Amino acid sequence: MLDRSAQLATRYVRTHEAARILGISPRTLEKYRCHGSGPTFRKLGGRVVYAIGDLEAWADHAACNSTSDPRYVEARAAGHTHR
Repeated sequence: MLDRSAQLATRYVRTHEAARILGISPRTLEKYRCHGSGPTFRKLGGRVVYAIGDLEAWADHAACNSTSDPRYVEARAAGHTHR
């Protein structure tokens, strides 16, 4: 469990900044949030925020070595869950 000082040091960003960090559009990030395939987010009052560490972890999870990497199919499917 993180100590209190580490929790206080966590930097949160709003959707537009998170999208810029990830190199995707804010609208794509919003769609991922609705589909449940995007990075972990928090709802603080009426605002959606993302911890920088959660953005990095989500991006790292999609890392692939080649198109034959088994994780490649999963990474390509992010945000395209069937309803």
